[in-house]
Amino acid sequence: MTSSFADLSKLTEKDDLTPVLGGYWPGIQIYYPPIKFNPLDGTYESLEQAKFRLQKHAYKTKAHTLLFDLEDGCRMKEMSRKLLIEELPKFPERDFQIAIRINPFRTDEYEEDLKMLKKIHKYIDVIVLAKAGEVYGDAEIRDLSSWLVSIGSNLTIQPIIEHPKSLQIADKLMSHSTVQHVVFGIHDFSKAMAYKITPQGWIDELETFFNMLTMEARVKGRGVIGGVEVLLTPNSLPDSCQEKKDIRRWLDLHGDDASRHVYSHAKRETAMGLTGKQVITPNHINICKVAFTPSPKEIARDIDILKAAMDADALLSGAIRYKEEMLDPPMFGKSLQNILRAYALRSLSADDQKFALTVLNKMPLHTFKENWPYGLI
Repeated sequence: MTSSFADLSKLTEKDDLTPVLGGYWPGIQIYYPPIKFNPLDGTYESLEQAKFRLQKHAYKTKAHTLLFDLEDGCRMKEMSRKLLIEELPKFPERDFQIAIRINPFRTDEYEEDLKMLKKIHKYIDVIVLAKAGEVYGDAEIRDLSSWLVSIGSNLTIQPIIEHPKSLQIADKLMSHSTVQHVVFGIHDFSKAMAYKITPQGWIDELETFFNMLTMEARVKGRGVIGGVEVLLTPNSLPDSCQEKKDIRRWLDLHGDDASRHVYSHAKRETAMGLTGKQVITPNHINICKVAFTPSPKEIARDIDILKAAMDADALLSGAIRYKEEMLDPPMFGKSLQNILRAYALRSLSADDQKFALTVLNKMPLHTFKENWPYGLI
């Protein structure tokens, strides 16, 4: 391994950064019920109704990840598996990930989930393992990883940390190469702790454990997916809103308390460096995407800062004055992080990707790893 990225200097295509950065992030994951309950008539969908809904809505989701739930949120498990076996191979070309949340390790439903995965693993990207490590420790990840190898699959695993036992062994769960991101399952975790949390204040009420998990993940070079919101909102943020001022204006004019809380939580989780967040309603997708994704103006500012640093030959050592601020290499690293974050969330333009490669080519490997722990090199 060389000490810099000079060998990548000719790479310009969109996916060229993927091996360096460790792949795209899970981003905003929306839970999608395969077979849905209809409260109006008190019945579950038929298989045909579920297929029609999937084709109408799932094909064109705006989330980064479409997450099919076969665990707690799924009552009709057998029919749900049948739906996924029949429909996932029919999905059109997509620019989002497909994940499946399977049942806890070595339960009867888990074994049925594996039979399904053996048939359709080529059509999904991620396995989300519920209640990971609670009964058998990190052997659950080791066993599931070995099973994936046995069927010739390169799927990754996202363990859900839903119990203090799992949090205690989080570093071991994250030591497996199949694990690139973990999920903080706030509701089961708070139940296990006998904590009373609120939909509005859970991020403060569980802050201690959140910080413990993000610390372990940073040391291991893994990402953390934030808590799922249970608040429901009547309106969806328009796609035209990209800048923070746009969403603030929309919240003032059209938002409600639930939207404001969801956006506030997503901003906090972004500031904590989280790599994703789970939502249960499409109305939350763009609110959380705007919070998680660096805006065009932010990217332009970060690029301007890095250009000024390179012009002054201060990227690795030295300081510059930039619009009434004194900036040095730690600040330059934060600007680079923001640009790479945009790439990981599929929002960086081709020209800005070329610029990012220019910056990486000027960095020793250890400096890159200081700024970006998620890469596979």
